[in-house]
Amino acid sequence: MYTLYHMQESGNCYKQRLLMAQLGTPFHVVDVDVLGGETRSASFLEKNPNGRVPLLELENGQFLPESNAVLFYLADGSAYLPEERLQRARVLQWMFFEQYSHEPYIAVARFWRVFSKDGGAAKENRFPEWIERGNQALAVMDRHLENNTYFAGNEYSIADIALYAYTHLAHEGGFDLAPYPRVSAWLDRVAAEPRHVTMDWRP
Repeated sequence: MYTLYHMQESGNCYKQRLLMAQLGTPFHVVDVDVLGGETRSASFLEKNPNGRVPLLELENGQFLPESNAVLFYLADGSAYLPEERLQRARVLQWMFFEQYSHEPYIAVARFWRVFSKDGGAAKENRFPEWIERGNQALAVMDRHLENNTYFAGNEYSIADIALYAYTHLAHEGGFDLAPYPRVSAWLDRVAAEPRHVTMDWRP
């Protein structure tokens, strides 16, 4: 059985719980005190030298870090990762977009607003850039959804899971989704997918 080292409130960790729930894959979770520095402990760094969660422990005892790499591994052979060459590349296209153009702004703004002791005051000078760049990402998504039901065409995939995790929490970082009606409609479609679970779910 898989073991997921995670932080319940992390969108990157939610991705794996959501996919495994939808796949019906049994797994254990181990809560990691990220804010308390547990990911920098010697015992955790032995598992992941990069000192981050999520971290998936495979049944053979090997470890796989990085949220989207874990999604790709778990989804292989399922309907959530297309077999056709170009469609598979489209999934990766949007997963790379999520990590490079989306998560560094939308997730980071949320982190400082929600988890910092001062509500983000120490980073107040950074918020204008985060909001601007995050809105650029949301605009790209909204334009794409004008002619697509999901991100890798018209089939729900791990590209949608990757983008859903922090988009559905964007308001917590100070983002207004009202200007992006297609994104809002897509969020509703993702939430209506079979076996969908909310962020507070755990096995």
